Amino acid sequence: MQKKTLLKFILLPFGIALLFAGLFFDSSTADSAMVQAETTPTPDRLAEPTLPASPSQGDRGAQVYWLSCMPCHGDKGQGLTDEFRATYPSEEEYCWESGCHGANPYESGFTLPKKIPAVIGPEALGKFSDAAQLNAYVRAVMPFWKPGSLTEEEAWRVTAFILRENDLWDDKTELAASNAASVKIPRGTLTPVVTPQQAEGQSGSGVPVWVIGLGILMLLLLLMFVLKKSQNTTKI
Repeated sequence: MQKKTLLKFILLPFGIALLFAGLFFDSSTADSAMVQAETTPTPDRLAEPTLPASPSQGDRGAQVYWLSCMPCHGDKGQGLTDEFRATYPSEEEYCWESGCHGANPYESGFTLPKKIPAVIGPEALGKFSDAAQLNAYVRAVMPFWKPGSLTEEEAWRVTAFILRENDLWDDKTELAASNAASVKIPRGTLTPVVTPQQAEGQSGSGVPVWVIGLGILMLLLLLMFVLKKSQNTTKI
């Protein structure tokens, strides 16, 4: 009996010690996980891409894309989607409705199309047959608000970046006029690319289609009324 009592006195403190040790361990682990979750920063999708120690042509092209292409074509080349626009400040989500990018922009503004195509993804580059055509287009009409403002080097860099992101260029060598025609782009469903001139034509006077249709209908009704009145006058 004394041995059992002695054994209880030995085991009881030992068990309590183990219990407290377990609680302490679990609590510290949970606290550590919570602290880690709180300190993990949320990636900034609109932040400038950083260059690696030895940047390639495509790496430098990523910075050109960020500065001159991303505002319209998206941070992932997805185009001006609703999801991407949601990353903008609320007052800029529908910038084509504002004075600087609407149908009648300010002097320093420009008309922005409502639909801007993707440049990265399946069939995104179906308009072009090779890298030379893509580069020529970039040089001639991009960026949208200031066509032809990219230097030759910047245009080749962003061309290399776009091709790399579409798995059409390994980015191990420099893309240039000497080899661009040999970099083929699969011809898929053609995606219309809107130029600044086309965007101005699309915007027109800014009058909604339904207003024009209503005006035509009213003219037809007026014409019918005049004809009917003319017929009645003739009968009399």
